[in-house]
Amino acid sequence: MARNFHMFTHKTTDSLHIKLTGDLDGSSASELANFLANNQNKYYQIFINTKDLKSIYPFGVDVLQHSLADIKKQGAGMIFIGKNFGLSLN
Repeated sequence: MARNFHMFTHKTTDSLHIKLTGDLDGSSASELANFLANNQNKYYQIFINTKDLKSIYPFGVDVLQHSLADIKKQGAGMIFIGKNFGLSLN
């Protein structure tokens, strides 16, 4: 995992907000995917704010895309927001 990667969370009654900071590499993406998989059935919507990501590595995007394909079929709606929301994560 990138040393500077962090996930900050805020929970409401039916939604989870995740703020990502630092670099998104393969292991960071895997950590995020595992977190999402473990929380997908607990919330109606999950908001992922990418505004404060500094670097986004192609392998990290690939890992996240692959993981999200399975996660999206089973749980909460995920909404990516922030200046880096267009990471082709759909």
